[in-house]
Amino acid sequence: MQYGICNLNIVPLRLEPTDISELVSQVLYGEHFKVLEVRKKWSKICLAFDKYEGWIDNKQFAFIDEDQYKNLNRSSPKYSFDLVEFISDNNHNLIPVCLGVNVNGCEYLSHVFEGKEISGKQPKEHLVNTAVLYLNTPYLWGGKTPFGIDCSGLTQMVYKLNGHRLLRDASQQSTQGEPLSFIEESEPGDLAFFDNDEGKIVHVGIIMKDNYIIHAHGKVRIDRIDHTGIFNVETKNYSHKLRVIKKII
Repeated sequence: MQYGICNLNIVPLRLEPTDISELVSQVLYGEHFKVLEVRKKWSKICLAFDKYEGWIDNKQFAFIDEDQYKNLNRSSPKYSFDLVEFISDNNHNLIPVCLGVNVNGCEYLSHVFEGKEISGKQPKEHLVNTAVLYLNTPYLWGGKTPFGIDCSGLTQMVYKLNGHRLLRDASQQSTQGEPLSFIEESEPGDLAFFDNDEGKIVHVGIIMKDNYIIHAHGKVRIDRIDHTGIFNVETKNYSHKLRVIKKII
């Protein structure tokens, strides 16, 4: 088995080993992973954080050894906590990095980070404050950053920055936590899941106080939520049908 670490800011994770394949997620600086298969230009990887798999360009990561991989698994992650920061390499070149990259990787890449960081488990009330940092970020299928994000990328990154682990996709996240019977039982920071006409979970957002929700739909936005679902205050229509609310922490 081989192992790797992302040494660039935002790297595409593709469904197939080609640049024109679907973007299924993104690999951020400092994320480490198992390398399942190596080809001439691409490698199939499995991310350590959420076990998500996809293909990454061989020019966009660095190999590490098994001991380094295990040390990264054991270490308490430290995440950059500004929309944009800079890491310097051993030639004093600057690498721009975004909110939520794991700066523990600097040790293994001979890089230096001196910016604002966050680590450890934060109180539940911090979740909504973190989510607001992504407000107005454009929707991007597979995105995980303030420059483009999808609905489950938003929830995963918000929880990740506060020291909690969520799976990658909305359908996967809906298997976590404790279901609530009524919306009145929910607290800010709980997750609301929404399904399509076939009953498949296709959307997720973060409950706020006073029956509001923050979610990624066109952009990261705040809308009303009730027993029916999300009411878009601009179009005056329901955009998503509520399936279940889950208490994760």
